[in-house]
Amino acid sequence: MGVTDPAGPVMDRDEVDRALARLGAEHEAIETSLLALQDHAGRRLLEGADLTGVTKERWTGAEASITLLWAYFDAYTDALRAGREIRSRRRWSSREDLVELTELLRGEAVTVAGSATATANAPTLHGGPGKLSERFSLVTLVDRMNELYATSLDMVVAADAVWSALPARIDLLAAELQRTRRLAHSVGVRPGEHPAGDDLERITRTLTRLREQVISDPLAFWVPAPGSSAPGGGKPDTTVYDREARALEDVRREIDAVLTVRQDAEARLVKLRDVLSRADRTLAEARTARGEVLAKIAATEVPVVSGPPTALHEQLSTAAEYRRHAQWHRLSPLLDSLERKAEDELLRARESLTAVTQPLAVRAELRGRLDAYKAKVARHGFAEDPFLVERYDAARRMLWSAPCDLRVAEQAVLRYQRAAAELLGAPRAPGQDGTEDRRGESSS
Repeated sequence: MGVTDPAGPVMDRDEVDRALARLGAEHEAIETSLLALQDHAGRRLLEGADLTGVTKERWTGAEASITLLWAYFDAYTDALRAGREIRSRRRWSSREDLVELTELLRGEAVTVAGSATATANAPTLHGGPGKLSERFSLVTLVDRMNELYATSLDMVVAADAVWSALPARIDLLAAELQRTRRLAHSVGVRPGEHPAGDDLERITRTLTRLREQVISDPLAFWVPAPGSSAPGGGKPDTTVYDREARALEDVRREIDAVLTVRQDAEARLVKLRDVLSRADRTLAEARTARGEVLAKIAATEVPVVSGPPTALHEQLSTAAEYRRHAQWHRLSPLLDSLERKAEDELLRARESLTAVTQPLAVRAELRGRLDAYKAKVARHGFAEDPFLVERYDAARRMLWSAPCDLRVAEQAVLRYQRAAAELLGAPRAPGQDGTEDRRGESSS
């Protein structure tokens, strides 16, 4: 909309013509704006909507403002028509005509009568109470129309922007929510049985309530742009919508995890049974080996072997039960926990077997060392040396008798190594201290 020049002294003919031309252009611009506002989709929606809250309050004022706008525009049109009629009386306007035109064009010559309801609800230029009639100059009248138009258009554009943005997005999210609910139900994710099922119910309630609020009170979801004076400056508030969209995405991820469990459950259960079976066999082997060690090895500490992992077997049975009843949401965390515990149990069983069979491993290592030195001596032609045969037989009796004292047997093997090393002229065996006389060693 345009702005009329400020008032001045008595106008001459040229000033009057320019003023009337400017007022005519402004009249066309104002009429175009008012017709566009009248046909605005947002205004038509507001007229037919069952409004509540801040939107209802502001629309009551906006309706009165629009009614008043048309009253002002009619008065403005009448004043423009009167000015044109005075100017058309004669080609060269008399001074009386110019005085009359100056009063009309610059003075407070326009009286606007309005209904009590319109003037009560519409804001006045100075924020005071409305009146049943007011007098304006054309400049003030245009300013007043500009003000009422801006506030009315701002309200209409804001409401239309919210209605254009949020309900459609809410409907799309609600459709996705329904698909997710059907999928969740198919995998056993139901309200009261799984947190994701409860989340879906909460999201459903929130979206239903949100859509109702957006339709009835769109301005409650409008955030004006800071410092903006343009009508409709701002954006829809999507905070609640965005929060529920994120929550639905979290639920979808949870259901995807449950679907993955459903697809892989049997293979994972088979693998778990295999791991626990291997742990059981390893522990059984460790218990058997412990008995063998206690019978064959003397003067040594043998660790106690624990029993089978009963608790894990019970949990595995529970997991199989969950699978049979399609309780995937319960099966998922249980399988994750069982897989960690089963691997730990197998590792513990292997460590137990290693610890229990350590004495047998030491004995086997001593046997291997003894036979290796005997073979070496034989390659050098000393297999029948009486001293070496005596030392070998002594060590062998200790290593192949039960129970075997590993400490004594180790010393016997070392003595044989030393004797063989001396005979072969090789460096002394590790652990040999000083030179020993073969006769003295034999008599020891």
